Amino acid sequence: MIFLFQIAAEVSYLDLLMKGGWLMVPLFLLSFISIYIFFDRFFYLWNQKRAGADFFEKLKDLVKEGKIDAAVALCSATNSSEARILKKGIQNLGKPLRDIHEQMEMEGKLEVYKYEGNLYFLGVIAGVAPMMGFIGTIAGVIKIFYNISLADNISISLISGGLYEKLITSGVGLSIGIIAFVGYHYLNNRVDKLVQRWEWQSVRFIDLINNN
Repeated sequence: MIFLFQIAAEVSYLDLLMKGGWLMVPLFLLSFISIYIFFDRFFYLWNQKRAGADFFEKLKDLVKEGKIDAAVALCSATNSSEARILKKGIQNLGKPLRDIHEQMEMEGKLEVYKYEGNLYFLGVIAGVAPMMGFIGTIAGVIKIFYNISLADNISISLISGGLYEKLITSGVGLSIGIIAFVGYHYLNNRVDKLVQRWEWQSVRFIDLINNN
């Protein structure tokens, strides 16, 4: 334990990271990209408006009374995902039920696309960053054994001195991958919950017009 504190005192964490070599540059870039994507999607999803508890009841009354223009205006004023999807269904009233459902599904896909944005790349980073870190470590180990073959001498200092530096890329790559992986699945869960909310409203709407 004392030895670890001595190392921390002699070498700062920044200096230690810099010993990882040139692969640290793309790894740091991946970390910044993943942070940007996470917070961009997080605040976008956080700021999504939700229709009030009485929204559907008002919409149901307007549709039953045949006040289609008022129902469309209500959806436009609410300006939420479920309101935009239900608006698409209202605008296609009079068409076969299957066509209405398809139009609402298409609108729903557009909403999901807006929800996800660049979220796909966060999942890619979760897989790429650890592999990139391993590449740095493997390249470093190859270089170490190549130097040993040239020196024709096996020295603990020759092996350990370079090996701990090359393992830094693996540690950083794994750390970035884990953070990106957790962030990706957390945001996907948020998207799924939002989608489930307006899918439930869509089913209620289809039942409404099917019973009229």
